[in-house]
This record gives sequence, C-alpha cells and structure tokens, in this order.
Amino acid sequence: MSDQSLFLVSLVVDDYDRAKLFYCDDLGFDCIEDTPLGAGKRWVVVAPKGGNGAALLLAQAANER
Repeated sequence: MSDQSLFLVSLVVDDYDRAKLFYCDDLGFDCIEDTPLGAGKRWVVVAPKGGNGAALLLAQAANER
C-alpha cells in the first residue's frame, strides 16, 4: 500500500473575508488562492506557512441550512 495524504479540506464559513482574516492574520496562514467565481462565490484556499499538511478551502454557505 502506498503512502496516503490529504491535500485539500473544505471548511464551510459564513463570510469569506472574515474567515480569510482569521486564518491569515490571526493564525499566520498563507493565502494560496482567492479567485472570484461569479455570483458572489470565490475559491479561497489557505494553508499553514511552510506546512506539508492539508490546505483549507474556505467555502461560504449558500443559505442558513
């Protein structure tokens, strides 16, 4: 069996900018990508500086549910 690893983990957030500030400013993560997708959606990926672990995809919920 080969080594397994996890590259990207989705995390549902209520606000892209607030989550990005928390991870990048408060925790010191790097913003790997922040790409507008239209209709208010973005592809926002953050990861620990110099980390070899998984990155986080910050996914904003479309509604309360």
